[in-house]
Amino acid sequence: MKGKFVVSALLAAFVSVAAFAEVTSLRGDQGIGESNEVVAIKQVPKKQDRLALDYVNQPPLIPHSTDQVQLNPSNNGCLECHDVDKYRKSGAPRVSPTHYMDRDNKMLGDVAPRRYFCLQCHVTQVDATPLVENTFQPAGKFGQ
Repeated sequence: MKGKFVVSALLAAFVSVAAFAEVTSLRGDQGIGESNEVVAIKQVPKKQDRLALDYVNQPPLIPHSTDQVQLNPSNNGCLECHDVDKYRKSGAPRVSPTHYMDRDNKMLGDVAPRRYFCLQCHVTQVDATPLVENTFQPAGKFGQ
């Protein structure tokens, strides 16, 4: 019994030392006293034409900034311009009818809860260089 305890304690000590030796800071090799360089904020075009899609059923891309758009459980700022009763006045594209269907394809009076948070699928475009090389080619006539 005593031997098992000693072996367990030695094993725990060895694992602890090995785990501690591999821990590194999220700052990498940068010292605590040194300052981090702030990454420049990407520039979002003020407004641009509708962007081409690259594949079938791709959610449309957002051609404007969304910094000032409130999107929370009690308010969806996107619907102030894109809702079916407001899109003509604002000149914005209308929300797709599919966004008013629940998961059983029943039509609802308001945007379905599963489609309420627009920025889950629709992304704002920025003027930035790609972080990694991308060899993606649009499907068929898409991307034109």
